[in-house]
Amino acid sequence: MNTRKLLMGLYCALGSIIIFLLVPRGCSAQVSSAMLSKGQGSTGGIQHKTWTEYGGSNDQSKYVDFKQINKKNINQLQVAWTYSTKDNVSTYKVNPIIVDNIMYLQGKNNSLIALDVATGKEIWIHANLNIKSKRGVNYWESKDRKDRRLIFNVGNTMQEIDATSGKSILTFGDNGSVDLTEGYGLDPATISSPTSNTPGQVFEDLIILGSATGEGYFSTPGDIRAYNVITGKEEWIFHTIPREGEFGYNTFPPKAYTYIGGVNTWGEMSVDAKRGIVYCPTGSATFDYYGADREGQNLFANCILALDARTGKRLWHFQMVHHDMWDFDATAAPQLITVTHNGKKVDAVAQASKQGFLYVFNRVTGKPLWPIPERPVTQSKTPGEHSWPTQPFPTVVPPYNRQLITAKDINPFWPAEKRDDMLKRLAAGHAGIFEPLSTEYETFIAPGANGGALFGNTAANPAKGIVYVSYQESPSVYKLGKSQQGGGRAAAALSADDAAKIQAIYTEQCQGCHGADKTGGIGPSLVNVNNRVSYQSFEALMLSGRGRMPEFTHLTGPVLNDLYRYLSGPTAGRGGGGGGGRGRGNVQSTTLPMPDGPVVASGGAPVKDKGRVRVPRGYPEGFPVPAERYDQRASTTYFGLGFPDLFTPPWSGLAAYDLNTGKLKWNRALGNVDKFGKNTGYPKGTQNKGVLVTSTGLVFATCVDGGIYAYDADNGNMLWSYKLPREPDGIPAMYEYKGREYLVICSTSTRIDPGKSEDETFRGYTVLALPEIKK
Repeated sequence: MNTRKLLMGLYCALGSIIIFLLVPRGCSAQVSSAMLSKGQGSTGGIQHKTWTEYGGSNDQSKYVDFKQINKKNINQLQVAWTYSTKDNVSTYKVNPIIVDNIMYLQGKNNSLIALDVATGKEIWIHANLNIKSKRGVNYWESKDRKDRRLIFNVGNTMQEIDATSGKSILTFGDNGSVDLTEGYGLDPATISSPTSNTPGQVFEDLIILGSATGEGYFSTPGDIRAYNVITGKEEWIFHTIPREGEFGYNTFPPKAYTYIGGVNTWGEMSVDAKRGIVYCPTGSATFDYYGADREGQNLFANCILALDARTGKRLWHFQMVHHDMWDFDATAAPQLITVTHNGKKVDAVAQASKQGFLYVFNRVTGKPLWPIPERPVTQSKTPGEHSWPTQPFPTVVPPYNRQLITAKDINPFWPAEKRDDMLKRLAAGHAGIFEPLSTEYETFIAPGANGGALFGNTAANPAKGIVYVSYQESPSVYKLGKSQQGGGRAAAALSADDAAKIQAIYTEQCQGCHGADKTGGIGPSLVNVNNRVSYQSFEALMLSGRGRMPEFTHLTGPVLNDLYRYLSGPTAGRGGGGGGGRGRGNVQSTTLPMPDGPVVASGGAPVKDKGRVRVPRGYPEGFPVPAERYDQRASTTYFGLGFPDLFTPPWSGLAAYDLNTGKLKWNRALGNVDKFGKNTGYPKGTQNKGVLVTSTGLVFATCVDGGIYAYDADNGNMLWSYKLPREPDGIPAMYEYKGREYLVICSTSTRIDPGKSEDETFRGYTVLALPEIKK
């Protein structure tokens, strides 16, 4: 035996011993073999030492192992540099990524921008991309680091840019793009919004994608897919609404995938790179609030799914809500941690939810670390609805949210008339976390559809088994009414109540571009829109976006239908015309003005207009169509979200869990409403908060009051805060360059000081660091 063979033999023997010691007993051979492969994947970063991915690293822990910024010097943080997006229209929720000396972010009318990490100087700008994944992009590099790519979604396509030059990679897919409406095994013309606001996950040479397919009747199934980073070829697909012969098929009516949608991962995925497992939280099946046409348990809605990252094979799942009727999507990143449980080291995964529950499982087997029993819940009496008789309730680990609304919980700061009215309504209604919605009375749900934890709201110290959850105490008040959706056509004139609700939505979402009187401004006139655009084209545009217009996937079918009628003239109801329903959501806009700076390209890859006529999905032949369909139309506000401050304060918080014991370490109010005193939290949606954890014992959290706060990880004491001029939107990122550590926050949303104009208020990225030591 020669020396080389001897060394190879020793190497293989040593590898076998390591695998035997590391793989838990009972672990399948499939998982064992995964540990022999590439390990950390192909992102070029070192786990927790870099920030080369959305969320920092594969495990989405938002944790950095840095030593410079600590509890003693945190008060010395100061602005190192800023970067203005120079964009008074778009709101960005970007978590920047940093590779070597370059930071990649979005700004300047939906451009992708590369900056010098030490100074903020522009290196290149790829203009007018209209990237759909507004929260960030993905990065991949080859082993020799010569091939570096940024991966993102534009319209209904996936595209790539050379991370060094900033130019589109036209060898990817079909002349630079992959049509994501294809590959479902369904008619591509029926597919809408197959892309997500949230970046996917790069693992080895794969990009794994979720979707934001809409939440109305007949939306698109939210299948999870993986593509080859080099070629754009679809490598695997996991059907979240099972097909014939697949596990879970009988938990829906037959052929449910042909008309049921949703069940999508529109939030964050996490990857165990060593084992090759991707953990995907999924959303509700459609329609969110009424499930007469989807009788059954409805797998894999509202699940945490553990899939083989290389093949898409299901390894295990746990459903957190059966037959969801409350829009309890799971979107927060599953946190991959190592804990001591029953005297043994266990690799675990913790999933936070809208319900206020934190579910904890063995990462490999899917077995709960503590019992999660099924308990009977109230059954629905709404015509046609058959709710599930039980729901899972975690034990040992306490909830971070309040889960019941009582009279003593009603906001004491409300005017007496408003408070008395709500007390009467509460007394006449029903309350409970799994209380079914009704056509007869109001249902008070806490947390509601916008409460609990959502994307960006979880982080961890993985090795210590500590998980942090940012959450919102935002109840929902619902009442069901008959749906007026008419097969995609506008119906009768809006009632006064519905018109008022839609007016509020228009003011918040549309007025800034289209004017208070709808006659236009930055955007075109929307007066009598039905005379120019069919409802089908209007819906496709709202869900996919185009040019400077972002997508509005959070607006459900009933709201889009009513918004169309609100913007329509007297011919509404006959379907309008003009638009023809052609699926042009992929066409790149090149008419936008060029931003100043080093522009290397404008628009994305050239995308062919395939001339498809949008084909609405419908029930399969012979399906027992419900006599009536219901939605939350009768609620005082759409989605039941009109009362984010219904509770007594605090209205939002940050909780720390020690999952070695299952105990809550601490729970603190996050944010402030000054007129009510300190530690009140903040009564406004939770989606745009982010959490970041350091090895020096700091927990950073952002809040819509404009603040970024630093807490002591051990006891939750606030150590430092900094006020930004606008609401911080993306997850904070942290990186190190030439021995100096930097903290970067995106804040491009609502200005904090209403006394200042839009032009006077900085919109962009703020980078903080300790004072530079003079040599």
